[in-house]
Amino acid sequence: MEEFELSAASKKTKTIYISTVISITLVLLLAGLLGLILVHAQRLSSHVKENMVLNVMMSDMVKEEDVFALQHQINANPAVLKTKYVSKEEAARQLAKDLGEDFVEFLGYNPLLSSLDVYMNAGYANNDSIKLLSAQLMKNPLVKEVIYQPSLMDMVDQNIRKISLIILGFALVLLVVSVALINNTIRLAIHSQRFLIKSMQLVGATKGFIRIPFIKSSVLHGLLAGIIAVILLCLGLYVVQQQIPEIAMLSNWIEFAVVLAIDIGLGILISVLSTYFAVSKYLRLQIYDLYR
Repeated sequence: MEEFELSAASKKTKTIYISTVISITLVLLLAGLLGLILVHAQRLSSHVKENMVLNVMMSDMVKEEDVFALQHQINANPAVLKTKYVSKEEAARQLAKDLGEDFVEFLGYNPLLSSLDVYMNAGYANNDSIKLLSAQLMKNPLVKEVIYQPSLMDMVDQNIRKISLIILGFALVLLVVSVALINNTIRLAIHSQRFLIKSMQLVGATKGFIRIPFIKSSVLHGLLAGIIAVILLCLGLYVVQQQIPEIAMLSNWIEFAVVLAIDIGLGILISVLSTYFAVSKYLRLQIYDLYR
């Protein structure tokens, strides 16, 4: 009879710990997913900003070597990511392709100007930096005009700011919910061991001695849950990239590794802290309080 009770208690304990690992895994899966979304959102923001172009139109009859010298000068600016030279002939070919007819042949001459397409670094892709660069370029006699869309820049900045605030707010809410869920799950698991904790205390075991096995188990459970969550996240990310190849452009595996490592660390930290406080609670209780 005693062996049957021990076996039943052992099975119950294993079931509780399995459910604890599953609960922590689900929470970490959501937390990791949000972390990956934040990383992708940041990369997407930089990608959009770095693909907004300023068209620096050259004066008519300008020499190519002078344009190349100016291009080298612009590339030296820390605000500039890269530049691309577009000759009159290349601009005419592109416009003819867009129009579907050869306008040069119709007009008898090429009215287009050569230009430099300037792409800004993400940190400088705002109206203030662009206005400053534009003013500097307009002082050069080779430059006829600098064309960009201030309204588009403002719209991109505002939308990115709003989206970032929404995601950040959601992340904070999810963090609070995650801590609460993991804490409640672990407290329920420790609750089933309350008589064992009190029995060990009554026979003279110190609080530290009683806590150590539970802390070790919590580290193991948090680590296991984190590893499972990371594997599921990697599989999910792989499937998404297969369906939407463009997402691979935004991938930064170092940042992803940091997010996944934080996810595992978060699982271990919350699990250990929740276990510590739950065990401490039952160490403080009197025997008659255990039956409440």
